[in-house]
Amino acid sequence: MVIQMSNVSKWYGDFQVLTNCTAHVHKGDVVVVCGPSGSGKSTLIKTVNGLEPFQKGKIMVNGISVGDSKTNLPKLRSRVGMVFQHFELFPHLTIIDNLTVAQIKVLGRKESEAKQKAMAYLDRVGLTVQAAKYPAELSGGQQQRVAIARALAMDPVAMLFDEPTSALDPEMIQEVLDVMVELAREGMTMMCVTHEMGFASQVANRIIFMDEGHIVENCSKDEFFEGAKSDRAQMFLSKILNH
Repeated sequence: MVIQMSNVSKWYGDFQVLTNCTAHVHKGDVVVVCGPSGSGKSTLIKTVNGLEPFQKGKIMVNGISVGDSKTNLPKLRSRVGMVFQHFELFPHLTIIDNLTVAQIKVLGRKESEAKQKAMAYLDRVGLTVQAAKYPAELSGGQQQRVAIARALAMDPVAMLFDEPTSALDPEMIQEVLDVMVELAREGMTMMCVTHEMGFASQVANRIIFMDEGHIVENCSKDEFFEGAKSDRAQMFLSKILNH
């Protein structure tokens, strides 16, 4: 088991955003987290690598306790790739430098080795020709593919995606989803917050459906799409699939 969440609860002041969330992600799983806006999806995924602290429950990633005050979170985050909605690339660094800086500073790789790895992953996402450019010179879809390559260059045990296509123009969404589909097929362990139900039905093996901070459904893809049990999930699906 790569990610283990047990009864995770989180509050912002008096407002509870997550309530007793329990979920497991095994090696090679692709788990899609979906649900209406404000249901706690992004918060849930950010607790996995400690970007969002949580007040109750337990999260283990690769056998390491995320909530333990002794845990070295920067080191843990270096092994859990995170791809954000707004790319989060360093604007003042070239694409190649965006991919090598953490490899060198966090993993202690030699510059030559880091560059070699960076170029290999840029090649995987079809962007080797953009290596010397800056993020602002690339389209949104290209920037997101760079962000995925940057995460992969750290040899992560799992990848977290937080609505990776929601800031993109419609014609750029597919180029990012194609990369994610390929990763899933290669056996990368993935947890994705997304509204792209086509992607979910194509590659997910589990669906977590959230509403108001609760995990309402946690089941196989087929169970979810063919027989979602809760009224809330059925309503969500009918809206999204008849869109």
